[in-house]
Amino acid sequence: MQINKLTVSGFRNYREQTLEFDSVCNVIHGENAQGKTNLLEAMVYLSCGKSPRTRSDRELISFDRQQATLRGEIFSRGREFVTEITLQAGRRRKMTVNGVTAKNSAELSDVMHTVFFCPEDLFLIREGAAARRRFMDVSLCQLRPRYAEALAEYHRLYEHKTRILRDSEENPGLLRMLPDFNERMCQVGAVLIHCRARYCRSLQSFAGTAHADCSGGREELSLRYETVKTVTDPFGSMEHITQELRDHQESHYPAEISSRLCLSGPHKDDFLVEINGLNARQFCSQGQVRTAALSLKLADREIHRGAVGEYPVMLLDDVLSELDPRRQEYVLNRISGGQVFITCCENDRLDRLQSGKLFHIQNGEVME
Repeated sequence: MQINKLTVSGFRNYREQTLEFDSVCNVIHGENAQGKTNLLEAMVYLSCGKSPRTRSDRELISFDRQQATLRGEIFSRGREFVTEITLQAGRRRKMTVNGVTAKNSAELSDVMHTVFFCPEDLFLIREGAAARRRFMDVSLCQLRPRYAEALAEYHRLYEHKTRILRDSEENPGLLRMLPDFNERMCQVGAVLIHCRARYCRSLQSFAGTAHADCSGGREELSLRYETVKTVTDPFGSMEHITQELRDHQESHYPAEISSRLCLSGPHKDDFLVEINGLNARQFCSQGQVRTAALSLKLADREIHRGAVGEYPVMLLDDVLSELDPRRQEYVLNRISGGQVFITCCENDRLDRLQSGKLFHIQNGEVME
C-alpha cells in the first residue's frame, strides 16, 4: 500500500504542488512552520476523510481561497487508484475514487490506510480519555466501514439528544422524542463497544510485545478497555450489549432530565494502560509513557497489516527529534516494510535509513 503521487491546491499554505514519492522511504525536512506537517495531513485526509489536527474542513482551505483540492495516485491491493477530494467553503465536500463519487469516508479507507504519529502522541497515555478514544476511532474507521458509519450516526444522535435535553425546560414536549433516540443510541452504541473491545484486545497483543522489546524485557504493558459500567462483557453478543445499554439509560434517566446532559452511552469510553501492574497515566515515568505510546502506534500499524494484508502508509511527524537515541533506533528498526514518510528539521538525523527520496520545504514550496 503506497501513495505514489500527491497533488494539493489551496490546501493550508500550499498554492499548487505536485510530488512523486519513493515506494519505501520519504524524508521531508525544513524549518518550523514551513508546511511539512500539512503534507502528511493531506495524506491522512485522503485515507479517511478526516484531519488529525482540526475538526473543521474550512481550516484546511488557504486563507485567500474558497476551495482546496487533494489528489492522490495510490497503489493498493495490487491495483491503481486515484482519490480526489474537493473542499469548498460553505458547501459539502466532493470525494471520488477512480472518478466514481465516494458516498462516505469509508470508501476512502477501502483504498488507503495511514498511521499518523506526531509528537503529541508521545503523551497519549498522560492525556484524558478523549485522546485515547480518538486514537481508537481513527484506526477503526479505516479498518471497519461499518464502524465508521455507526460512529457518525452515534455522534448525530448524541447531538440531537443533547439539544432535546437542553431545550426541554422551555419545551417539555420535546421529551416525547427521547425514547426513539435512546433506543437507537443503544443499538448503535453496541456496535461501537463490540468493535472497540476487540480492537483493544488486538492492540494489547501487539503493543505488549513491542513494549517488552523496547524495554529490554524489563516491563510488561497491558491494556483494559473501559466502557459503560452495566456492560459486563463487551465481547458478548450485540443483543446482550444493547440490553445492558438500555439498563444504563433507564437508571440515568432522572439525572439526565435534571442536568439536561446526555450521561449514558459509549461516548466516554477509554482504555487503561498499565505497566508492570501500575496505572501508566499516574505512576509511570516520562520514559515509560513515551515507550508505551510508541508501542501503541507500532501495534496499530501491525493491526492494519493483519486486516488488509499489507502495511499501511506510516507517517512520522517530527517524532524522532523528541526521542532519545535508543528509542530513535528502536522506531527506525521497527518501520521496515511498507512506505514511510518522516518529517524533521534536520535531515542528518536519518543517516541510518535506507536510500529514498528527500524533500526540502520552504514557505509552502517543495524542492526535491
